[in-house]
Amino acid sequence: MSDEQTLIRDAQRGDHDAFRQLVEYARVNVYRLAYDLTSDRHYAEDLSQEVFVKAYRALGTFRGDAKWNSWLYRITVNAFYDFAKSGMNKTIRYSDNRDQDSEENEIMKQGNSISPDASAEASIIQQDIEKALNRLSPRERSVFVLRHYHDLSLKQIAGTLEISDGTVKTLLFRAIRKLQQVLAFYRNDVDIKRI
Repeated sequence: MSDEQTLIRDAQRGDHDAFRQLVEYARVNVYRLAYDLTSDRHYAEDLSQEVFVKAYRALGTFRGDAKWNSWLYRITVNAFYDFAKSGMNKTIRYSDNRDQDSEENEIMKQGNSISPDASAEASIIQQDIEKALNRLSPRERSVFVLRHYHDLSLKQIAGTLEISDGTVKTLLFRAIRKLQQVLAFYRNDVDIKRI
């Protein structure tokens, strides 16, 4: 039995320290997925907290058929669907509003610097990508994000979201088509088909 399985079993028996360790183990991945889905640091923080509250409440139903992270990804995506239905996503800002001490900025500080022009251009491109992603349906966006930002295979996405492989392919195809259309003005600069 793995350490993760032991922690899950202990947490299901009421061991709060075991659950805290499980949260710590998955905290960054859940936040990153929430951020990629919402495009907003504050919403991602709120969504992440909601995910762990829901996970705690549903811990007794976790059978271990999926990995802990996969289960949390499913909860995160479902929480994002609720978020999208609530209409709060209409207020998402298109700029990258991460803290100054974010992981990306830490990398920059460690000598991996780029020119101010390249940084400004990358920021503009990121804003255009965020605008394009916000035009996707929540299901299309979640499949696209899981595939291209989190490197899950089509089969893993299907398992995580509890949908068929065919549905994953259809949603991914639609998402890529929409992104190609919205970002068509970059075609001369970037091979969009590689997205």
